[in-house]
Amino acid sequence: MAKLNPAELEIDLFCKGLKIDPSCTLEADARSFSRTRAGLGSGLELIIPSSRKDIWMNAPVFEPFAKSSPYTIYKEGGAYAVRDEREAGLVYPVKIPPQPKWYEQKTSSGTPMTQIGVMQGTYLGIYFGETCHFWRQSPSKACKFCTTGLNVGTNEAAEKSVADVVETALAAKKECGVTFVHFNTGKQTGDALEMAAPYVKALKEEVGVLVGFQALPSRDLWKYDWLIDLGVDHFSFCYEFHNPKYFAEYLPGKQEEIGQQAFFDALEYVSKKMVKGSNSGEIIAGIEPIEDTLKAIDYITSVGAFPTVCIFRPLHGASAQNLPSPGYEDMARVFRHVYEACLKAGIPTGLAPNIEVSLIVNPDDAQFLSPNTAAKRWYEFKRSLIKRAAAPLFKKRMTPRRVKVDAASPAAYAPRLKS
Repeated sequence: MAKLNPAELEIDLFCKGLKIDPSCTLEADARSFSRTRAGLGSGLELIIPSSRKDIWMNAPVFEPFAKSSPYTIYKEGGAYAVRDEREAGLVYPVKIPPQPKWYEQKTSSGTPMTQIGVMQGTYLGIYFGETCHFWRQSPSKACKFCTTGLNVGTNEAAEKSVADVVETALAAKKECGVTFVHFNTGKQTGDALEMAAPYVKALKEEVGVLVGFQALPSRDLWKYDWLIDLGVDHFSFCYEFHNPKYFAEYLPGKQEEIGQQAFFDALEYVSKKMVKGSNSGEIIAGIEPIEDTLKAIDYITSVGAFPTVCIFRPLHGASAQNLPSPGYEDMARVFRHVYEACLKAGIPTGLAPNIEVSLIVNPDDAQFLSPNTAAKRWYEFKRSLIKRAAAPLFKKRMTPRRVKVDAASPAAYAPRLKS
């Protein structure tokens, strides 16, 4: 069989998982395995090197489907590689990112920093607020692919103070060069946007990083203006399935209390307010029909956002844990479409410095899947120009600065009611 290119290997590892050879010394060499947030980062962080760009991924190793994988990671002469057992001599060199030293540190309050946030690729991921109320109220309302309710309060702190988040982000920035901190949360008792505001302001003033935010969509769309002014650089809206029937079946809480249209409304609102390519719609590939996933990609790029596509991962403890992992051919088709949809819509992906997300196939990873056409060369040329031109802007946004906007209340942004 032909050797896979870096993106093809990434996709196949997400689909098939990875076995660990006894020669590996991952306890000493690798980042600790971490079941935090929704659980997608529970595998082995690794890097697939390439002359064009290194690809970061979190390879499944513990899920049952990984036990029958043809891929095995092994160590020889101090270096790691992945062997494809389907053909003798088919080997892929990989790198294992080491455990950051700050993983052993505690905040001033005594909380282990790894219970505040974890590295997922090159960015810092933080869950804020209480355990998702879909899990707390009734597990039957929880999203069927998610394990947030098993992780928050167990593998990560249930409560994270602003001070703890700032200290952890400072440590990650100093040691790992983190440029992006991503917050996400589930269904909360209060308003998630208002809960996030103090964290955003503190990170902008005391750390100096790009900030991403993911929560259930608010119907008070004007509050997004408030968070933009506070300094949020990126919004992602996790609606998972474009097919309404699959949305209702696999997201019972979201279907009952929010509805799919609310995600579309919020994504379209912030996309009109911010620079093209600043925001994303997040979907899962491998459960709903592939044609619906392709429609989702086209919709997301049509509103000026980029698609964040997760390959379905049957996680331990999730309601959907017994569903099969998707096939490689379908997923390769999906991610080629991701890249070509971004090209067609002129979405400038991969502009921000040092942001490699290990939980997904990043849109610019998928460039390896698309043929070298004139349109592709022109798109890549423009993308490189935009990236250079945007560098000073990103540098400014990653410099600590005073934020004049009030993080305690969005009242000044509320629409004035006519008497």
